[in-house]
Amino acid sequence: MKPFSVFSAFDGAGIGLLALKRAGIPVEKYYASEVDKYAIQVAKKNHPEIIHVGDVKQCYARNFPKIDLLIGGSPCQDLSIAKANREGLKGTRSGLFWHFVRLLRTMKPRYFLLENVASMSKEDKAKITEIMGVEPILINSALVSAQQRKRLYWTNIPGITQPQDKGILLKDVLENGSAMALKSRAICSSAGRTTEREYFKKQQGTMVAEPVKIGLIDGTDYQQNRVYSVFGKSVSIKWNGGGWGANTGLYKIDLQDGDYTVRKLTPVECERLQTWPDNYTEGVSNTQRYKIIGNGWTADVIAHIFSFMKEAQNG
Repeated sequence: MKPFSVFSAFDGAGIGLLALKRAGIPVEKYYASEVDKYAIQVAKKNHPEIIHVGDVKQCYARNFPKIDLLIGGSPCQDLSIAKANREGLKGTRSGLFWHFVRLLRTMKPRYFLLENVASMSKEDKAKITEIMGVEPILINSALVSAQQRKRLYWTNIPGITQPQDKGILLKDVLENGSAMALKSRAICSSAGRTTEREYFKKQQGTMVAEPVKIGLIDGTDYQQNRVYSVFGKSVSIKWNGGGWGANTGLYKIDLQDGDYTVRKLTPVECERLQTWPDNYTEGVSNTQRYKIIGNGWTADVIAHIFSFMKEAQNG
């Protein structure tokens, strides 16, 4: 298979290249457009061969050789239901989508992949689909990891099927110990479900497609106070901070003495939820690590998609 020249818009921490390596796709050149200095730092640490080219708004096809693969996950903050009064494709950040379209039309790559949140409005989804010329594929990261993360993928890579369910639960990715614990906090209200172990027994051997909420701390039903079971999936990792569990939710961790602790997930656990190598984001602050991970792709989902590109080339 001839090595590809790749352009990654909104590259983040180089997860596109990580996925290409996992899929066994040879890469000749990997051009990355990214403006976040911390994400660039992490990408350089893990993939020193990446060619960083700056702001996507200043990138033009004439400045690059023939591109075989154009990829990108345009910022979702104006599209996601997580943002009140979202502006859709007219928003400043999610409007960067139009620069992906410009590069697609001028670079004319053999293959392309565009990712975004599944929770966007029907209008925005229909508009992107019309422009991209292909129907999106919905894939939930819960199939390959312990995280519920539904994303839409627009691509001309042929023959893509759903990943095989690996049956991974949050308990399978926890680090040892109880770092970042809320030792003085107790779960003070029930979520009205059956007990977490009973729920796990019913679901054992199948994909738990959603987090199992088992209660709250402080009695107020805000995201940062919600407590989930490790016998289900995690909530989708968010890019923004604020509050104890705002990024990842809070989780009830059983201890050896029969007691439990309630804590948010560690950066390494979040990396595992995104199927990244342990300590991939090490070297920047925890605040930046959570942000980078929350903004990133689930590597094994992207590698799965890229594997069909390899099949098409070999077919």
